Amino acid sequence: MSQSASETPLSDDRTPILTISGHTATLQFCRPSQHNRIDPDDLGVLMAAFDTIDRTTDLRVLMVTGTGSKTFSSGYTLQAVHTLAADGITFGMVVDRLEDLSIPTVCALNGSVYGGATDIALACDFRIGVTGSRLVMPATRIGLHYYPGGMRRYVERLGADTARRLFLLGQPVAADMLERLGYLHELVAPEHLAERVEAVMQQLAAGAPTVMRSMKRHINAIGRGIYDEAAIQEAYLRSMRSDDLQEGLAALKEKRPPRFTGQ
Repeated sequence: MSQSASETPLSDDRTPILTISGHTATLQFCRPSQHNRIDPDDLGVLMAAFDTIDRTTDLRVLMVTGTGSKTFSSGYTLQAVHTLAADGITFGMVVDRLEDLSIPTVCALNGSVYGGATDIALACDFRIGVTGSRLVMPATRIGLHYYPGGMRRYVERLGADTARRLFLLGQPVAADMLERLGYLHELVAPEHLAERVEAVMQQLAAGAPTVMRSMKRHINAIGRGIYDEAAIQEAYLRSMRSDDLQEGLAALKEKRPPRFTGQ
């Protein structure tokens, strides 16, 4: 399920691979000849990967990406869309878990995105795509009603009008339009994707980790309309008393990068 940063996939039909290196992690879909589709057996692997990420206290940012240059992922395999995984995990449960990860997440859309994989990308905090790619959401055209978490995410993050456009019309949407709709935060040429994603990940990894985790959690709650104002106020006051704030102020004064410890 996980490997060191130096290892690479050995075949074209593997479950997703989690790689951890220092403060950063990468989760990669590994079936390029099958458009990086997600199979039932992958759901438990993904849940285990998310558990590992949340247990690894030194981690500060996760990148989610696909293998190859054609497709980020075609989503959940249609042959199993009407069945549950053996352990009862549903695709929707997996995407909800990704959205609620404690650390910031960046989706590097290395190609086009289809079906449920559009929601995997949407569950990430940042989405960077490549020119020439597209999104296809065929749910209504195959008679499939989307699951609750996915519909909530589309409306929360993109608005009801955009959700209607993507869900109900089911038409392919080009990358430049996805950027205008807010689905993509950035759009770059394919040859610049790795460089840009790395820069964003380093920016996120450089932030104060405790504040990053807390603010992400509260932003998600505010988006869902269930936020706790008292809890946000307490987090704010706690940060005012933190060692990290003192370090950040000192670094600013001394014109150097801060060395945050999470304290």
